[in-house]
Amino acid sequence: MRYRALGKTGLKISEVGFGVWTVSTPWWGIKEEGVGVDLLRKAFDLGITFFDTADTYGNGLGETILAKALKGKRDQIVIGTKVGYDFTHNTSRRGQEELPQDFSPKYLEFALGESLKRLNTEVIDLYQLHNPRIDVIEKSGVLETLERFKKEGKIRAYGVALGPAIAPRQGEEGCSAVQRGCDSIQIIYNLLEQMLGEQIFPAAQGSGSSILVRVPHASGLLDGTVTRQTTFAESDHRYHRVSTDERKRQWQEEGLKKVEQLSFLTQGKERTLGQAALKFILSRPTVASVLPNLTNEKLLAEFAATSDTPDLTSEELDRIQALYSSQFGLTPA
Repeated sequence: MRYRALGKTGLKISEVGFGVWTVSTPWWGIKEEGVGVDLLRKAFDLGITFFDTADTYGNGLGETILAKALKGKRDQIVIGTKVGYDFTHNTSRRGQEELPQDFSPKYLEFALGESLKRLNTEVIDLYQLHNPRIDVIEKSGVLETLERFKKEGKIRAYGVALGPAIAPRQGEEGCSAVQRGCDSIQIIYNLLEQMLGEQIFPAAQGSGSSILVRVPHASGLLDGTVTRQTTFAESDHRYHRVSTDERKRQWQEEGLKKVEQLSFLTQGKERTLGQAALKFILSRPTVASVLPNLTNEKLLAEFAATSDTPDLTSEELDRIQALYSSQFGLTPA
């Protein structure tokens, strides 16, 4: 495992991190807490030291399971969590719909205290606003409150996690967060979905802000877990990625046609496509860590070993960009 600096925070994090949503929500199929605890411990044993969670994952489970799994390891790991969705006062939730958000200083103070208790720690390494819009990032008092938490020693760094899904507005949000001095910007970015990186990477270059990347395998298209035969349960977040069954089939078919054109990344190379997808993201110097969806030991072992595989060559990177720029020669559905 290799480790990278998180901006100018002084924190070092594993370049492959663990997104705790996979073991604390039902959206990826892990429903037994014991399985999640075991996976988190195995990740640590494989050199993963950055664990990214949120207070709303499992209504607190995403924090308590991390504290349980890595008890006694606090000084060896970096914890990122998120705030913004008020699940305490809004208990009804239909599927994966967004809950009401609250970024007021009063709520941030309350939520931080609850997260510290659930994580069983005195300080959170990285505190992120969870899917904020531009008005929240630029609103007077929000980032100032996070800065106060930092001065009080309750957090070490702060940033924003943009989402939930990719939207054009997030480019502006990410650039604004960089300009306002956020330590990290978390985005969706991968071989097939590069639009946010095209806007935010240049802004972050040289600014002291680091990029964290989630969904690096395009929701399973790039790690072999989605094939043409794959169907999604209604509880799976990908079921809701597009609105109709026909659009789901189009997303799946079009994505897999693109993936077939990336075989040059693995032919005769000592890396899988899943590892190449991570290497592509890690080729960007502003990226501090990438957060693959870890749902079993096989994927964990594969992705944790990414640092030991060959970096992508300049020729490979140029070929990727040529494919992406031409939309892989496909006409979007």
